[in-house]
Amino acid sequence: MSQLRILSCGPATMVQDAGRIGAQRFGISESGVMDVDAYRIANALVSADENAAVMELAGTGGTFSADERTLVAYTGASCRIDVDGAPQEPWTSFWLEAGATLSIGPLREATYGFLALGRGIDVPPVLGSRSTHSRSAVGGYRGRSLQRGDTVPFIPSGLGECARRLTAVPKRKADPIRVVAGPQDDYFDAENWELFLSAPFTVTVRKDRMGMILDGPKLEHAKGYNIVSDAIAFGSVQVPGSGKPIVLLADRQSTGGYPKIATVISCDLGRLAQTLPGDEIRFALVGIEEAEELARAARSRLDTLIGTLEAVPSDIDLSSARLLGLNLVGGVCDAKAKEDRRGKASFDIA
Repeated sequence: MSQLRILSCGPATMVQDAGRIGAQRFGISESGVMDVDAYRIANALVSADENAAVMELAGTGGTFSADERTLVAYTGASCRIDVDGAPQEPWTSFWLEAGATLSIGPLREATYGFLALGRGIDVPPVLGSRSTHSRSAVGGYRGRSLQRGDTVPFIPSGLGECARRLTAVPKRKADPIRVVAGPQDDYFDAENWELFLSAPFTVTVRKDRMGMILDGPKLEHAKGYNIVSDAIAFGSVQVPGSGKPIVLLADRQSTGGYPKIATVISCDLGRLAQTLPGDEIRFALVGIEEAEELARAARSRLDTLIGTLEAVPSDIDLSSARLLGLNLVGGVCDAKAKEDRRGKASFDIA
């Protein structure tokens, strides 16, 4: 089994995939990557399945070494990448040789980065997913964040695969975060809805994989701030008694008892999750049918972008002049076999 050794990493580095879909009704968090687009592109760059497990980094990079040659790719937040001191490009796959040291510097301009390795990280699936939910110690690598000295199993790339790159790197837009109303939108009157959709909110330092608390104008409840607990979606915007909105994210609890004024639409979740403390965001309201159309259009754009991946030109000289100058044959066999004294066939080697 091939292993990636963790030489150093940040405290929130962990194994994630597309998520533990279908278990939330049992009180189990969905988890999964925080930015699906960057995740899918990382897997496409190494020719892995789109749901293969990757390493998710948050804020901090790390250093890693594999015991077998494999393709790797990094996407997401900006950072410096090098292998044994040689710079490498993000959003492009490259070969990591056995024993070489891959270094990823501090993440900039966004929160999360994704490292795809070969055919995927090969930790045991739990309830159909390899994602980590560290609060309940479920899935991933021993149910926890990665640490120095861990050895993470992965499936290496095949010999016939090649490095690939994007023709255009996606940019994070500063447009408003789009939401659909509810499910408890009637707990807020027209004045507070206007405030929610017109005022800027600031991402606070109280942000992790479970959720993010926003700073801004206080939202008042028209019917109180307690409800019978119901399901929480990725992107639910809860408003507790403090009046400060909380956006629930991948590691959210399965149910909650505060009114939810709105829900972030699926194609804006990655952009929201990638915000940094101090970033300012605004919300814009769309209807459910429009949100569905936007989701389909976003999926189509991502599929098209992945379809434009091109092979990275090899730096190996395969010209006739070079090949003719190499000693490609270690010996020449006599065309006629002869038998030795024990009656076994043998060949004369020049």
